[in-house]
Amino acid sequence: MAMLEQTPDGVKLFVKVIPNASQDVVAGVVGDRLKIKVQTPAESGKANKAVCVLLANTLGMKKNVVSVISGNTNSKKTVAVIG
Repeated sequence: MAMLEQTPDGVKLFVKVIPNASQDVVAGVVGDRLKIKVQTPAESGKANKAVCVLLANTLGMKKNVVSVISGNTNSKKTVAVIG
């Protein structure tokens, strides 16, 4: 599996999220996933939102075009980027 998959609307990113990190950063690749560290704890979807904001800022896109589409309660997530 690749860490990126093209879709008709944009792309899907396959990520591994590390919550409670010292900083918000795209930290490289682990296996076949993009490794993302966020300072936010994994509670009530806060880490998912932080991942979306970080990816949108990194890609230079608006925050509303990035969303977690699977793995909401798992460290391995699929994120959609529309556009």
